[in-house]
Amino acid sequence: MNSKTPLLQMTCISKHFPGVQALQSVDFDVYASEVHALVGENGAGKSTLIKIMGGAVSPDHGRILLNGQEKRINNPREAIELGIAVIHQELMLVPQLSVVENILLGHLPQRGMSRVDWNAARMQAREGLSVLGVEIDLDVLVEDLSVAQQQAVEIARALSRQAQIFVMDEPTSALAGREVDNLLKTIERLKVQGKGVVFITHKLEEVFRVADRITILRDGCKIDTLKRTEAKPDQIVNLMVGRSIESLFLKEEVEIGGPVLEVRSLARQGVFKSISLTLRRGEILGLVGLVGSRRSDLLRAIFGADPVDAGEILIEGRPIGKLSPDRVINAGVALVPEDRKRQGLVLDMCVADNLTLAVLRRLGQFGLRDRGEERARAFELTHNLAIATPSLRTSVINLSGGNQQKVVIGKWLATSPRILILNEPTRGIDVGAKGEIYAIMRRLAQQGVAMLLSSSELVEALGVCDRILVMHEGRITGEFGREEATEEAIMACATGQAAHFTK
Repeated sequence: MNSKTPLLQMTCISKHFPGVQALQSVDFDVYASEVHALVGENGAGKSTLIKIMGGAVSPDHGRILLNGQEKRINNPREAIELGIAVIHQELMLVPQLSVVENILLGHLPQRGMSRVDWNAARMQAREGLSVLGVEIDLDVLVEDLSVAQQQAVEIARALSRQAQIFVMDEPTSALAGREVDNLLKTIERLKVQGKGVVFITHKLEEVFRVADRITILRDGCKIDTLKRTEAKPDQIVNLMVGRSIESLFLKEEVEIGGPVLEVRSLARQGVFKSISLTLRRGEILGLVGLVGSRRSDLLRAIFGADPVDAGEILIEGRPIGKLSPDRVINAGVALVPEDRKRQGLVLDMCVADNLTLAVLRRLGQFGLRDRGEERARAFELTHNLAIATPSLRTSVINLSGGNQQKVVIGKWLATSPRILILNEPTRGIDVGAKGEIYAIMRRLAQQGVAMLLSSSELVEALGVCDRILVMHEGRITGEFGREEATEEAIMACATGQAAHFTK
């Protein structure tokens, strides 16, 4: 470390909410020129700890020291004034203002008594972005920027306020491959400048790329702090969830039956071309590929949500004809979308209403809802999927990411599908919740449900799938059986460097 005194030191931090001990005597610190990763399952206490850092929540017990001096952080404004910047998942920008206005919001340089010195403002804003190695038009509205560019603006704003400690909460959750690389490079630049970075993520590969130390929380308690050079991913997972990483991918032998879904020469101009695949009863078929491979477009087309120009789809040997979501759903197909908050849930509605949303017509008569039957069905799904919720009337927005995802899956399981399409079903959820999703998939396979799984995580695809198809720029470039699939072979096909087809 560059200094014997941490930039931020938290000791014996405890916080109790009604019915929940969120944190119990937790110690945490971060030094200058250090990236300290904070990991744990949803509900482990990470969010509460960073809210205390940022002044949004006050601890019941414990001390906070900044550069060795004890401080009380009463609100977010005080945290900013003390040099702590929290970069939330939901960025705190003003979309209708320009880049330069957002970076210098609240402290635009003045010329005279009431005029903004725009030349000085642009110079300061440009300096903050250049530190990050980013070039953005300062006059463009923030709402017209990509998520990655908006993150850069938020970090530049923190730099303009002389922040010394950057707390980043799941900063890569909405980013693609190259954007993730750029953000991790930005974190390295902050480290070189002597800043301290607290890095919260569910993605362990990112932790092992940028972190110097890793602190693991579980059930509100600090389990351990390890140097990254002395830690291994399976060790971190074990500490997070209390079991080994291998146990997440326990693959039970399932008898795979005949074809239930056949896609024949499906094509859409400029998107994908001549896609053919077969999915069998009880099989988990993986679909992998890099950003731009068009995996999501293909899944939406199979589901009837997007148009196609050519090809046909057969379900249990019968052609669907003109594709539409209604016809596909009625044929026994369900789709768990990649964006659960925008496409899978009605966030302000309760758990019960979300779970029964896809089967309301089946549960009522003559256009009237059968509330008793809805509650019974929702209770059954909640129990079977182990959805952790205070009650069925709880708004789904208040659940953890993993439990929200189980509600999405439950909503479609209520339709009794024969074919389940899963698009990034474990994106943005913790390792423990991933294990629960995999267990649900194993049970469904044993029941004969056929699953088409699209995943950007190779480890996941290799761990749970019976076969894997690889896409590159709208084409299937490889097919691998479970025994022959390797990361190297799959990546060769995913990058267009090789094409491999099993017999």
